[in-house]
Amino acid sequence: MSHTVPSTTPGITTGGTPKKAALASFLGSAVEYYDFFIFGSAAALIFPHVFFPDADTNAAIMSFATFGFAYIARPVGAVILGHFGDRIGRRKVLMFTLLLMGASTFAIGCLPDFKTVGWWAPVLLVLARLCQGFSAAGEQAGASSMTLEHAPDDRRSFFTSWTLTGTQGGQILAALVFIPVLALPDDIKYTIGWRIPFWLSAVVVLIAFFIRRTLHEPPAFEEAQKTKQTSKLPVADLLKSHWRDVLRVIACAFIAAVSTVFGTLAISYAKNVAGVDGTTTLWLVVGANFMALGTQPLFGMLADKIGRKPVFIYGALSSAALTPVFLLSLESGNVALMFLAAIAFFSFGYAAANAVWPSFYAEMFSTNVRFSGLAIGTQLGFLMAGFAPAIVAAMGGIQPGGWVQISIFTAIICLIATVAALTAKETFRVPTKQLGQR
Repeated sequence: MSHTVPSTTPGITTGGTPKKAALASFLGSAVEYYDFFIFGSAAALIFPHVFFPDADTNAAIMSFATFGFAYIARPVGAVILGHFGDRIGRRKVLMFTLLLMGASTFAIGCLPDFKTVGWWAPVLLVLARLCQGFSAAGEQAGASSMTLEHAPDDRRSFFTSWTLTGTQGGQILAALVFIPVLALPDDIKYTIGWRIPFWLSAVVVLIAFFIRRTLHEPPAFEEAQKTKQTSKLPVADLLKSHWRDVLRVIACAFIAAVSTVFGTLAISYAKNVAGVDGTTTLWLVVGANFMALGTQPLFGMLADKIGRKPVFIYGALSSAALTPVFLLSLESGNVALMFLAAIAFFSFGYAAANAVWPSFYAEMFSTNVRFSGLAIGTQLGFLMAGFAPAIVAAMGGIQPGGWVQISIFTAIICLIATVAALTAKETFRVPTKQLGQR
């Protein structure tokens, strides 16, 4: 397959296949977040009963900790996968991350429970979770880098927004698969039922694999290879020339904790404090993510018109403001109010930052270190997202009145992300070839 014909319009770079790159990124992110969301849902609703001796508060905290272990592996994966992504190409690394994520998730569905092998059960769960985290470290960074480098200069944010819109698709699919599982009798749900969503991930992986395998490397990377401008030691070059940008991305990436507050912690809070059944909370997630399928590309288009910073900062501040509104709606007993609050919080608040960060962060780096910079910066920042449920649960966040602790925690991380974003340069008018230049 040949590339599209380069544009003759000054300042507008094409020559790539942005639509196909966006589709491949969408599907890759869908796989990643399908896998991550079913793990998060299971950590809140299933794993305390299956992998730990007593289904009490301590079991819930330990279960949330297994969710966080993936984020320990992410920085390691970011360094290794980022190195190879900048050295040998985005596509090859993305094929590897896709297959590793699928295999790890399928393996979780095959694990024995605590009654069968004792403490070996959570140990094996953590090992599989670490593999998921290693894979995820390269997936979004590689997909965002590839899509941005395929996109025309004036539509980079729109096309890269589909990488994160894929997360909504994955979460919707995961919730729709998990809802019937929760309706099963306990003797089926806690034995074979919970395993089915993990096994079904193989279907999504195969679809994404066959689309991704036909995708070319982006023109910007191919040009860097031809002119021998690729880095032999991308991480060393990154820390030499872009260390401030790495720190900035780490702080901005704290915003991802909002997603785990919404998709994992709030589910547990709704069940344990507000008495909302698990099925209803999963439908809240489906509704909010379905709306975000439409709002995130619009936020991406807006960022191509007015800039990355104002859209990202709006998303961060609105997330901080709407967190207590959403949590208190869970205690109201009014399902319609819950849905409205969930959509306002996630689809019209957090979705703005979520849509824009792939272009916002990636544009801080030059082509030769973009994969590494994006991977390392985001994965270190995502540690906050990974351990947010365990931290807030330990602070009493899933006990009566815990909406206060959750809201304060969310406000702090959103303010950190906002301040970091304010220090960044605005890059929406900078041509792709000139990004990251000093």
